[in-house]
Amino acid sequence: MSLKLKIQTLATQYLAETIEIRRHLHANPELSFQEFRTSDYIASKLKQLGIPYQQGIVKTGIVALIEGKNPTKKIIALRADMDALPITELNNCEYKSTNNGVMHACGHDVHSASLLSAAKILYELRNEFEGSIKLIFQPGEEKLPGGASLMIKEGVLENPHPTSIFAQHVFPNMEVGKVGFRSGMYMASTDELYLTVKGKGGHAAMPAEYNNPLLIASEILLELNKFFMSYEQKIPTVLAFGKITGNGATNVIPDEVKIEGTFRTMDEIWREEAHGKMKMLAEGIAKKLNGSCEFRIELGYPFLVNDENLTTKARRAAEEYLGQENVEELPMRMTAEDFAFYSQLIPSCFYRLGTGNKSKGITSGVHTPKFDIDERALEIGSGLMAWLAICELNE
Repeated sequence: MSLKLKIQTLATQYLAETIEIRRHLHANPELSFQEFRTSDYIASKLKQLGIPYQQGIVKTGIVALIEGKNPTKKIIALRADMDALPITELNNCEYKSTNNGVMHACGHDVHSASLLSAAKILYELRNEFEGSIKLIFQPGEEKLPGGASLMIKEGVLENPHPTSIFAQHVFPNMEVGKVGFRSGMYMASTDELYLTVKGKGGHAAMPAEYNNPLLIASEILLELNKFFMSYEQKIPTVLAFGKITGNGATNVIPDEVKIEGTFRTMDEIWREEAHGKMKMLAEGIAKKLNGSCEFRIELGYPFLVNDENLTTKARRAAEEYLGQENVEELPMRMTAEDFAFYSQLIPSCFYRLGTGNKSKGITSGVHTPKFDIDERALEIGSGLMAWLAICELNE
């Protein structure tokens, strides 16, 4: 039996268990950096398999190691995130969240279950490859500063140091049975913007006595939008504001207005330059209108780049495993992922796992209260990850 067929057979054989793991995680979600029960559950599964692991990295993170023949020859890493979102689930299923107000609405339960099952396959086949595979179960992907950055600071990419890293993410817009890859720039950096625009409040009927900060804020938003629209064609860029709070009334002009937004791009040099331009423009407009603007930028994740060589090899391996017709080219997207921190340091491949099924009505997007998956995707999620790992080690 070929190695590919062995992996496919084991992925099918373990599917029921993989579904059980995913449903347990889905029913017991925990928020970012609070994944204590999740961590203990994953650790218990690794212990059952006999895979050595270290728990407690960034409090809830886990790192495990599967050694093949000649274990130091080459090291690669596989990563899954574990945290859930502050969303109340509206699905009516037996594995519905039991933690009110918290839900695995981004598929991290799928990622962790798939990696556990891939680990079981890889451990069983450890005499079929040379090198070692590092398993990273990561907390806090959904919350700044991102669990990836913190695990890196605590040495997750050392002792041993992997030469490359893979991760997958659910994709409800893609039908189950398919996966997607993209080489090069794939996902954007993301920063949170917080503006406090100050004027002078007063009674709305006495315009001579106040300086309306809402009007100052409006000018700032319009000018920022106008300025950055000119850059969108040169460098992929998104500047968007989703919240403005004045706390006045129909006849009350407030002293200040608070604005919140996001800035995303695909170029780290331009990202830093744009920060300065935004601040200068906003502060200048406020001053011109006899007000002021405090502009705070909370740095988020860098842009995610998929290594050209690694991703090309992974795509070929996926085509061999699933058939060329089931492997798609992904478009660039301006969403963000903290896996980007790994991609800035070592060759990385972040790919998409099709989890949707239109015929069954499984179409809800991530971060929505009715997100769910066609659980047949777990067979591909575990098997393909194991296959990619072995192909990279045995090349």
